[in-house]
Amino acid sequence: MTVSVLVVDDSGFFRKRLTEILTASGQIKVVGAATNGREGVELAEKLRPDVITMDYEMPVMDGISAVREIMKKHPIPVLMFSSLTYEGARVTLDALEAGAVDFLPKNFEEIARDTSQLQKILIDRILDVAGSKPRHSSPTAPSSSPRPPASRPADRSPGAAKPLERPVRPAVERPALSERRPESAREPEAPRRPSRKTPARHYSVVAIGTSTGGPVALQKVLTALPASFPAPLVLVQHMPASFTPAFAERLNKLCQIEVRQAEDGDVLRPGLALLAPGGKQMMVESRGGQARVRILPGDERLNYKPCADVTFGSLARSFPGKTLGVILTGMGADGKEGCRMMKQSGSVVWSQDEKTSVIYGMPMAVAKAGLTDEVLPLEEIGPRLVEGVS
Repeated sequence: MTVSVLVVDDSGFFRKRLTEILTASGQIKVVGAATNGREGVELAEKLRPDVITMDYEMPVMDGISAVREIMKKHPIPVLMFSSLTYEGARVTLDALEAGAVDFLPKNFEEIARDTSQLQKILIDRILDVAGSKPRHSSPTAPSSSPRPPASRPADRSPGAAKPLERPVRPAVERPALSERRPESAREPEAPRRPSRKTPARHYSVVAIGTSTGGPVALQKVLTALPASFPAPLVLVQHMPASFTPAFAERLNKLCQIEVRQAEDGDVLRPGLALLAPGGKQMMVESRGGQARVRILPGDERLNYKPCADVTFGSLARSFPGKTLGVILTGMGADGKEGCRMMKQSGSVVWSQDEKTSVIYGMPMAVAKAGLTDEVLPLEEIGPRLVEGVS
């Protein structure tokens, strides 16, 4: 089946090169090109493509506004092109919040070289996004408007990033380049296992792993937690190194718990969520009754940096039977082996259901392996954490 694509970008060079690369695949047909967001909205309504690629900085109407319009009128999966800068990350997160499914770095030099690796990344990502579930735009204001500040400890660790003085424009991350589905494209759906609610219990740590669709999903889950949440949290989101600081800042402004990018030596404590830095690996060690984070260089042998399997595996060793693992939306199967280790040690695993997942890859892998204790829709995971963790 051929996937139809609408390219929206104000650069004639970029439109031309992207069209050439995608068309050469034989699996993708570029059905139209727009030079600004307004034109993109109009062509999206007229052509109804399977996927839209979108730049964020354009005349007449910017990419984020265009995504919001498209999601209101006729939701279509949107792949954003973003610069790998702090500001680019913030803007990309805005685009994800507006309804974009995923993003890729916009690097004109690489596209001009037209390497085979770049072609494969672009083509695979388009095919992956074509099978995703775009969200209808919410009539409410963008989530960059923070919640009213909740009571939380005023003293932050020296390495903690200070919240931005203005609302953080969502900076989205791109899942690891290798987090793409097999060529079979559409994986068979795992049968939904009935949810088995368990009584509230004490956990030494709650670990959440996610990828595509994760920035919005994590925000949904974490904003439901009170400042007095009784367990530490560690977060693994497939995201490049330039994006995780802005993402952590964004979550910190919106949540009642404290959220920040993890640093080597950070101590786990209740009400604190530590986000694994992009491009590196995060492990947790427990010594002398105190749990600390270890941040290690990204091993080139691993596809994902950060990798949920690495973090979850370390928790299985450090806190046998005392960890709650949660797998949210994402491509691939990262987290499955880490969850297996946690289950073998007696810990508990939850996973997001198919209906509310942007990409039902990671949670499906865990569910099909028989590792899930509860299968939950996204909107129930935060409240279940509140009632299920003591």
